[in-house]
Amino acid sequence: MLKIIPLNQLWMFTKENSPSYASTLIKEGQSVTLPHTWNDMDGQGGTEPYYRGACWYQRTLHIAPEDIGKRFYLEIGAAGNMGQVYINGHLVGESRCGYAMFRAALNPYLTEGDNLISIRVDNSYDNEVYPLMADFTFFGGLYREVNLFVMDDIHFDVMDHGRDGVYLTQTSSGDNSFRLDVRGRVINESCAPANGSVLIQLADLEGTVVWEASSELSFATETEFSLHGTISNPTLWDGVDNPYLYKAVITVSVQGEVADARQIEIGFRTVELTADRGVILNGKPVKLNGVCRHQDFGGVGNAITKAHMELDMELIREVGANSIRLAHYQHDDYFYSLCDRYGLLVWAEIPYISIPSTKDPESRNAFEQLERLIKQAYNHTSIYCWGVQNEITIAVETENTYRTIQKLVEEAKRLDPSRFTAQANINGVADDSIINNFTDLVGYNLYYGWYYGEIKDLGERLDEFHRVRPDVPVLVSEYGVDTNPRYHSYTPQVQDYTEEYQLLFHHNALETFQARPFVLGGYVWNMFDFGSANRKEGGEVGKNLKGLVTIDRTLKKDAFYLCKAYWSKNPFVHLAGRRFYHRHKEGNDIIILSNLSHIRLYHNDILLKETQDGKPVYVVKDVLLKPGDNRIRVEGVDDQGMVYTDEIVLRHVSEIDTSYIHVKEEKSKHVVNWFEQFDLSEAGQIEVKEGYYSIYDTIEDLYSNDASKAVFLKYFEHVTSNPFFEVTQGVMSIDKMSQLVFYGIPPELLPVINRELNIISK
Repeated sequence: MLKIIPLNQLWMFTKENSPSYASTLIKEGQSVTLPHTWNDMDGQGGTEPYYRGACWYQRTLHIAPEDIGKRFYLEIGAAGNMGQVYINGHLVGESRCGYAMFRAALNPYLTEGDNLISIRVDNSYDNEVYPLMADFTFFGGLYREVNLFVMDDIHFDVMDHGRDGVYLTQTSSGDNSFRLDVRGRVINESCAPANGSVLIQLADLEGTVVWEASSELSFATETEFSLHGTISNPTLWDGVDNPYLYKAVITVSVQGEVADARQIEIGFRTVELTADRGVILNGKPVKLNGVCRHQDFGGVGNAITKAHMELDMELIREVGANSIRLAHYQHDDYFYSLCDRYGLLVWAEIPYISIPSTKDPESRNAFEQLERLIKQAYNHTSIYCWGVQNEITIAVETENTYRTIQKLVEEAKRLDPSRFTAQANINGVADDSIINNFTDLVGYNLYYGWYYGEIKDLGERLDEFHRVRPDVPVLVSEYGVDTNPRYHSYTPQVQDYTEEYQLLFHHNALETFQARPFVLGGYVWNMFDFGSANRKEGGEVGKNLKGLVTIDRTLKKDAFYLCKAYWSKNPFVHLAGRRFYHRHKEGNDIIILSNLSHIRLYHNDILLKETQDGKPVYVVKDVLLKPGDNRIRVEGVDDQGMVYTDEIVLRHVSEIDTSYIHVKEEKSKHVVNWFEQFDLSEAGQIEVKEGYYSIYDTIEDLYSNDASKAVFLKYFEHVTSNPFFEVTQGVMSIDKMSQLVFYGIPPELLPVINRELNIISK
């Protein structure tokens, strides 16, 4: 039988990258417990520079004489972003998939007594390992648990890049029945074939076996098996309303003795995607009230424990979400299990994000990560789609990009025909782009009213997409604004980072989705603030502040309660603006967020307003505050007469509290309007001459010629120190730069630059 031994204690760690540590003890190291990351502080805005490089972990493994005949495998939960495993100096396994589990067979090099395990982990930039560039920290370390598998000679396959060696597929047969297919592979590491059997038993929550099947087999080196049957009238896994799970126990037996076993939870459900009614779960339309989640946590980076994951799930359930986009990579298997148990539909994806590799046009690493994601998360009922790309066209959109996306979709369908494929496009992808033909559903990351446009443009864009592509199921895969809960305003504006603007932005988005049945839903970017080491924005360093909850999970921003008012069935009332304590105006609008219809508002115990409006947001206009503290209390009454309350104190002061205002760094006029030094009066048309450079060549190509490089630097030297610029030179062109807001390139400058490049021969 499989025995799993945790190996999370007694590790030594060093940042010294010496190849000798594959076989010799670390000289001076730090004692650590797994999970561990070396970017727990600098990856979220610490005082030290963000470290990316190769580091080493070591510990000893003692093998007793009576166990030397067993089979030993080391399971590494994840190594960010690349890992190599050595046993007694011999390389036995490696991974270039920084978010996936991988295993290494130890037997060939194990000895009785103490054995040295050394693991080299590297989060350096590698142009062939995804992600290459993204707005989140690439944490380095053994940031998930490590386990030792001790097994008999005959066992389920643990080295097929999957997790269980067993794959369960449920498919509706109609008439309230489902077909269950069970397949896998048994490995025989002994010298001789053996006769035995594979048995599956499916039990309900009460432990009653509702179906079983078995197969007699002769186990050679590798033996495939497949079992199938019909489950009549199962209790359905019905999302958050009833996430009912059955337990499948699959055993392999030899001569009547169980050699290996797996326990896998499975639910029975149907999911359909429509372009006019959205998602259909078990025959009923469901609007996806979703949140995105990154896996890091304040003060610990991505070296999170089950307790951290359970807290995240508790908060996600409180806000009332029914779906999660687990961005932008494979998450811990335990979190997928939590989604199964609590009924949240999951969009799972790979880190094929932002820019493709210039060294590997085939993007082989993306396919490797897709295989591991699908095989390792296959048995999770909550997953309804596999995401194959996120904003991969941000820097370049070519035929090769199209081919790669198509091939990723084909591979996803080959590995798992039972689920949908999805992609998340940047807003610049045209509605009629061929890209939107590739996946079963299309997501757009839309930030109207933050990075571009106005918040009202969101609905107009969705309407236009549906007009152009009425056949394509569409949702908003990201929407949000950076918000620092220290900042507040009576007149919230774009990029003032106030809680009030976040509330305004999300209210528009939620109303927009609710009013359009064809929109499948949306995913808030993000549920939690998260580490982004190169960021300096909104009064914070090293963090993306778009969360509904702060990175340490201690503060729920007002937008959290807005979403809760729209989504949650658990009655509550909440007064927004409690951190806007110092109010310098006498008249103040009081905003009430609630999912209750009957609301009463009190000011210093005097009833001001009573309503049965029933809307998620209720505003009481122009409440006059008295000098000093004012107690504002709200009551919400449910249908049974239960009263729910919330209370805040607002202080009326004579002058504005300037600490509520985000003071942006002053930028010189030369940087803000850098293009004013050039003559744009006779821009003209863009013409391209074959054999000459143009604005459509990559920056890397322009840099290969001194003359074309000089032209580029003449106009853009002020952006060349940007980390984004440095990693996109191989795929970014001046034309593509002009489509990105933060470069601030006026359209009339493009023909001016192009004329200068068009006289330089390649």
